[in-house]
Amino acid sequence: CLPRPWYDYRAAFVNRTRVAGGARFWRENAGALAQAEASQGVPPELVVATIAAETLFGRQMGTHPVLDTLAALAFGFPRRAEFFRGELEQFLLLARELELDPTRPVGSFAGAMGIPQFMPSSYRRFAVDFDGDGRIDLWRSAADAIGSVANYYRAHGWVSGGPVAVPVEAPVEAAQAQAARGIRPHTSVAELRGLGIAIPGEVDAGLPAMVFPLVFREGTRYWAGFDNFFVITRYNRAIHYAMAVHELAGE
Repeated sequence: CLPRPWYDYRAAFVNRTRVAGGARFWRENAGALAQAEASQGVPPELVVATIAAETLFGRQMGTHPVLDTLAALAFGFPRRAEFFRGELEQFLLLARELELDPTRPVGSFAGAMGIPQFMPSSYRRFAVDFDGDGRIDLWRSAADAIGSVANYYRAHGWVSGGPVAVPVEAPVEAAQAQAARGIRPHTSVAELRGLGIAIPGEVDAGLPAMVFPLVFREGTRYWAGFDNFFVITRYNRAIHYAMAVHELAGE
């Protein structure tokens, strides 16, 4: 089947519900968001947008028993069995560390958990006790979720103040050839400009970038994504997801 076009995906994520909810979440958690920015260098709007996209601020954390989900995927989904077996092991270790009954936690259809939807390995590696109560709780503590999302982005290379993505004008063949090279920035802005891809002049010529298409109702347009855009894709590898988070952050 054809991939979902950007205009359709965008409507589901960048909308009044998430923007209004984000403003309210920001007001209610301003202290934790400011602390996360100060300690991790990650802007509040990015953290809020990520939590909005993942669970609508904790309202949609999933209803699937995590243990059952990971066991089923680990032994019934051959294509990614190794990955899910690793996550099953990580979940059992996590349950022991948090002193949880492993049959109790619920999450997504893929085993992601809590307000930020961390997989077990990410929970163990990147989750932090941000409210200082001596326990990391991504299901009930908004502060822990905020600190953990910021820590995740910092650990994956977020550059404070760096560009994320900008629209470009480009010959179709050049843009398509660059888009086929993948989502990790691979070509300098100067080189892309040399290929006829018009990137706004304020962008540093030495920055690495990649090019990706977005399908609007009026047709396909191209964007350049930088290292910070790639960092967002480390949370979810879909370009549409990263773009939705970026646009939500700008609302």
